[in-house]
Amino acid sequence: MRRVLSVALVASAMFASALIAAELKSGLQPGDAPPPYTVKDITGPSEGKSLCYRCKFGGRPVVNIFAREMTPEVVALVKKIDGVVGENGEKKMAAFVTLLTENPDKDEAKLKEVAKKEGLKNIPLTVFDGIAGPEDYKIAEKADVTVMMWVGSNVKVNHAFAKGELKAENTKAIVADTKKILN
Repeated sequence: MRRVLSVALVASAMFASALIAAELKSGLQPGDAPPPYTVKDITGPSEGKSLCYRCKFGGRPVVNIFAREMTPEVVALVKKIDGVVGENGEKKMAAFVTLLTENPDKDEAKLKEVAKKEGLKNIPLTVFDGIAGPEDYKIAEKADVTVMMWVGSNVKVNHAFAKGELKAENTKAIVADTKKILN
């Protein structure tokens, strides 16, 4: 009886956890227009300079990954998106990562190391000074990773994950959703 009860409790906790994850809203939602914001480019073509990649990429299909830390799962997602961008050069697809940090100078070396180790060629890694992120983007405090995709001035896709929730199956779904901005 105890074993059945503990299995039921574990299952209930997992179900509740899944519901909370599904309810997490972070960032701009489909139909919203992404406003400009400034980042410091760490590994992209404007390395060391502040710029607005939202502005630079204009109406192109864009994937913007906001992360509070570069966990192995985030790095795996970035690597996959880097590959998708490389495969869709003729469609002028673009992407960039915005690391939300209170210490941009400290995190620069980490981002350079990730880019080199993973061989990233198509996705600049950038820093935003402040863990809250750009105010107009409404990044939830509980969201460790927020992925938005847009084309033109229209967000088409949004995925948000609390700490530890980004898994391989989520990365697959995110990569599949890039089709929504490439049509």
